[in-house]
Amino acid sequence: MARVRGRRGLSALALGAMLTLVAACGGGGSGDDGGKGKGTEAAKPRPSRAVVEVEPGDGAKDVGTSGGALKVTSAKGKLTTVTVKDEKGRAIPGKTTGGGTSWKPDGRLRAGTTYTVDALAKDADGRAARKHTTFTTLKPEETFVGVYSPEDGSKVGVGMPVSLRFNRGITDPGAVEKSVKVSASPSVPIEGHWFGNDRLDFRPAKYWKPGTKVTLKMDLHGVEGRPGVYGEQTKTVKFTIGRSQISVVDAKAHTMKVMRDGKTIKKLPITAGAPGNETYNGTMVISEKLAVTRMDGATVGFKGEYDIKDVPHAMRLSDSGTFLHGNYWAGRSTFGSANVSHGCVGLFDQRGGGDPSTPAAWFFGQSLIGDVVIVKNSDDETIQPGNGLSDWNMSWEQWKA
Repeated sequence: MARVRGRRGLSALALGAMLTLVAACGGGGSGDDGGKGKGTEAAKPRPSRAVVEVEPGDGAKDVGTSGGALKVTSAKGKLTTVTVKDEKGRAIPGKTTGGGTSWKPDGRLRAGTTYTVDALAKDADGRAARKHTTFTTLKPEETFVGVYSPEDGSKVGVGMPVSLRFNRGITDPGAVEKSVKVSASPSVPIEGHWFGNDRLDFRPAKYWKPGTKVTLKMDLHGVEGRPGVYGEQTKTVKFTIGRSQISVVDAKAHTMKVMRDGKTIKKLPITAGAPGNETYNGTMVISEKLAVTRMDGATVGFKGEYDIKDVPHAMRLSDSGTFLHGNYWAGRSTFGSANVSHGCVGLFDQRGGGDPSTPAAWFFGQSLIGDVVIVKNSDDETIQPGNGLSDWNMSWEQWKA
């Protein structure tokens, strides 16, 4: 009987141990299950509070081109990375402000272009939030361009301004001027000046120094020059300043003194404007050279007074019709003794301009677009700065104003 009780006691003891082992390994009861659930929830990361917002919204169309049309913000975090690229992969520069809560582009956007925005922000706990959007700017129905002078790669005289003439009147000159940069090497201060609403010129305080290299950069693409009219032009133009040539016409003495790099190289007899049709006084710049051209008085207000179909060696000095040109129809004795023209400055020449020894042929061959021609002692007013490339008749203070 004792053995039987012993085996039963052993079995009970083993069973108790087994139950203890199961409880230890498997856990048990609802309390243990709840503990497991709480541990899983604690391991799951919480979302970032730094929500990123992009204006315009994803997929937006016909977005304006002004820089203010694009804005990236994170009110409850700080922007760490903002990348904006156009469809060609070109990055748009911008700046973060507000302690990292806002980002805007440095300039305007290009018209008719699709942009992608990728932004990353982090909250105070370092948790990241991301945003990826795309939008497309408007494609303008009306556009404008600027016709520039001088030509790319040209060599010009020391008086040559950079001149832009727009094919549409500009009502926001500040936006347009901001998109045009003119620089020089060696560097000098350069300022722009508007003549009316369709012409913008740039020049330094004094004539360019010979050998200066000048660069014009235009990025008018997307600039709203007037309501609903946008620029469509991106261009870089480079030109070089040649030797200095300044010619001084004395209308009373009927002479022109040609100075090269400060030294007189020739004195030529001329004829200037006759009484009633005097030549403008002032500083003018050669803007065009024509080996032969037609001069019809009807185009400048002289109806039927002259129409010469083969004027040789013509160099334009004003938009209103002032030229320095060869003259074969006046007797040679006229030059140096009388003023007989309708406002131009004439040099003796042969018909057809084929004789290289004439004063007109010599001067034409020695001249560059951008060379300076100064007229003095004429019984007329000083030419207006906006008539041709006569910018130098305005003081530097007036120019900057």
